[in-house]
Amino acid sequence: MRPDLLNPLFAEVEVLKGVGPQLAKPLTKLGLTRIVDLAFHLPTGWIDRKPVNRLDEADVGRIITVTLTARDYRQSGGHKSPLRIHASDAGGDYVTLTYFRNPGWAKQQLPIGQPRIVSGRLDRYGQELQMVHPDHVLDPAQNEQLPAREPVYALSEGLTNKRMGDLAAQALARLPELAEWIEPSLKSARGWPDWQAALTGIHADPAQAKARERLAYDEIFANQLALSLVRASSRRRRGMPLKGDGHLRALLKLPYAPTGAQQRAIGEIEGDLAQETPMLRLLQGDVGSGKTLVALKAMLIAAEAGAQAALLAPTEILARQHYETIRRQVAGLPINVAILTGRDKGRAREATLMGLADGSIHILIGTHAIFQEAVSYRRLGLAVIDEQHRFGVAQRMMLTAKAERPPHLLVMTATPIPRTLTLTQYGEMDVSRLDEMPPGRQPIETRVLSVDRVDEVADALGRHIAQDKQAYWVCPLVEESEVSDLAAAEERARVLRLRFGDTIGLVHGRMKGPEKDAVMAAFQRGELKVLVATVVIEVGVDVPNATLMIIEGADRFGLAQLHQLRGRVGRGDQHSVCLLLRGNALNETTRARLALMRETNDGFRIAEEDLRLRGGGEILGTRQSGEAQFRLATPELVQELVPAATDDARLLVDRDGGLEGERGQAARLLLYLMERDAAVATLRSG
Repeated sequence: MRPDLLNPLFAEVEVLKGVGPQLAKPLTKLGLTRIVDLAFHLPTGWIDRKPVNRLDEADVGRIITVTLTARDYRQSGGHKSPLRIHASDAGGDYVTLTYFRNPGWAKQQLPIGQPRIVSGRLDRYGQELQMVHPDHVLDPAQNEQLPAREPVYALSEGLTNKRMGDLAAQALARLPELAEWIEPSLKSARGWPDWQAALTGIHADPAQAKARERLAYDEIFANQLALSLVRASSRRRRGMPLKGDGHLRALLKLPYAPTGAQQRAIGEIEGDLAQETPMLRLLQGDVGSGKTLVALKAMLIAAEAGAQAALLAPTEILARQHYETIRRQVAGLPINVAILTGRDKGRAREATLMGLADGSIHILIGTHAIFQEAVSYRRLGLAVIDEQHRFGVAQRMMLTAKAERPPHLLVMTATPIPRTLTLTQYGEMDVSRLDEMPPGRQPIETRVLSVDRVDEVADALGRHIAQDKQAYWVCPLVEESEVSDLAAAEERARVLRLRFGDTIGLVHGRMKGPEKDAVMAAFQRGELKVLVATVVIEVGVDVPNATLMIIEGADRFGLAQLHQLRGRVGRGDQHSVCLLLRGNALNETTRARLALMRETNDGFRIAEEDLRLRGGGEILGTRQSGEAQFRLATPELVQELVPAATDDARLLVDRDGGLEGERGQAARLLLYLMERDAAVATLRSG
């Protein structure tokens, strides 16, 4: 339950003066539906208004504030033609104030012969100085109402900067007095203002770097504290120790010896599983680094200890891929592996449910169907989740609720994540990294070509499939519109079919699941030679015969997304090639991105460089980063402040009594304020 002190901030924006249904629409487009959203809608920049006494040619192109007196009105043509007001400064120099709309209102603002304070951009039109639609016109008695520095906000159609500033001021007037949650020595060392002063100050003067830092820290600290509380709650719960004797793992026949990174990760997991405290571990590994083998060994440890393991995959086709891979690997072992997806019906489903209930199924692989109400486990000891960014905490909790005692949890992700972001997204987890590739994997050769050479690329594609090999062709990101991206993919598939016939398949995000799965399965079987795809589809299928990846419009993608797409090839022992087709208008950042893709296959290096190059953009590539983490903290400030926030959060939890002490009570308010209060619920349930 949110504390009453904060409730005024979470009221709907309609309670503010002047906000009705019409104004609420553009606010909703910006995600500003509550008072707190307006307070946290920080200015993106500012306008410096230079006060001057006289008009000066040197100020052309600048925003100035000057006292002017209207001398005459000129409006040639009808009432819809522009109004030009000739006005003079104190020295008699003239400027033309031009209004293309509302001439009657402009005349009221600037009556003939009466001085007014005018602020706007000074430009030159022919031989004249000119201001078009000045930003402010005030009576000299209102001089103090015009600040020298004015904040600039992100807007949507139907909103003006002035109106947004007025709404922000109303929101700030509702800010309550809150106790300090930052550790005092840290706040003093950083020179940060109090919370209320920082938020009020940043709206008045967006150049206040210390105020912006402090607000960013508050949000990051709330995030890190929430993760620390979840972790502490998990540590207090008693789980099921799983100590395997190694007899199943000894029977496992592998085509290659595990890498040092795999052995290290398996050792860390084995140590965690042997404890009563439930494991909470993130397994990060680049595409092809062998995460599935690590997960299999963990599940075999659970089976050796007399427990069951469940592997949760984000899509049915990935679940079936995992099932076939693991079933082959454990062939000959006294292990029963089953699959359960939404497609499984009738007797097969009933047999699986019975096997889980009586314990005869040791390893279950499936989609979200594996934690539905009808599914009951005899002794679930380990849950493995593949591709964490596709599952929320709620789904994770539903799965772990299937056991009498909290099961151990292993989360896998194939998206290499910079260490800073790992702390902010998975701070409650221990982390294992697979930073080596299994032997036999060849690096993917990457080439960058101009899109002007697309016909040559099509010729090369023809030679490729003539050798009975397969390829992907990913179509460009047209805009933030699934429809436009789909149109680009459909056109590319149409052109390729004219040349190569029915060997061309098409998948996109608007297809229904079974239809999409059918196309992907046909590609897996080799019936389709080329798979054309939009970027909204995650092509996570293991097709070793697919050794060519063509990415059209590669300059429009982020580094991490390019790397993920490239990782769809190079999954066997054959030489693989990735062709990046770029446009001709490239900036320096885009050139650096494409050069790095050509230079390295190291996903972790690419992820770190992606964070550095993209800054405030979508760090992990379009639609890859899951839920947006922060609205007050920029990526640069996240990088700078996360270590301090993580240490401060652990200090509060481990030394200062969590949320019970004086600072803890203030931090509890912060969690609700920043909407990280799910962590408070875990304390109650824990």
